[in-house]
Amino acid sequence: METTVENNLNVEITQGEIKIIFKDVVSGKVSFAQAGLNDNDLVFEGGLVRIVFDFTETNGKRNFFSVPTLEVSYVENMGETHWICDFNEATILDKLDHQGHSTIMLMSRKKIQEYEHHHQNQLVMHAEFPQAVHIKADQSYFHFFN
Repeated sequence: METTVENNLNVEITQGEIKIIFKDVVSGKVSFAQAGLNDNDLVFEGGLVRIVFDFTETNGKRNFFSVPTLEVSYVENMGETHWICDFNEATILDKLDHQGHSTIMLMSRKKIQEYEHHHQNQLVMHAEFPQAVHIKADQSYFHFFN
């Protein structure tokens, strides 16, 4: 069952955090722009990024993609960046990326399923950039569900 993006995601923007709440499963590749974010929402002057993907409301419906993926594209040509993804407070990805305009994070579906709960399910992406960063909403995406 494929669902539409605009009716199945809520976005909350607070100082220091962006939270994307899945009201239902959204199949396939979804850009940050399709999720309701724009380039102005994705300016991080301090270089620290925290985006929370909250799957709690999708209980019983989740069929994770074989390789859950996050791709983040940014305006600046960055030096080394540090990326951490936690699922329900367990680190499932910790990587350094060396120089460029984008980073692709490939996660283990098996690890995500291992840490799934019935009451709360959140994937938290943390990034440390060496300088201010401007993420491109239309060129950054996530793909979590089949």
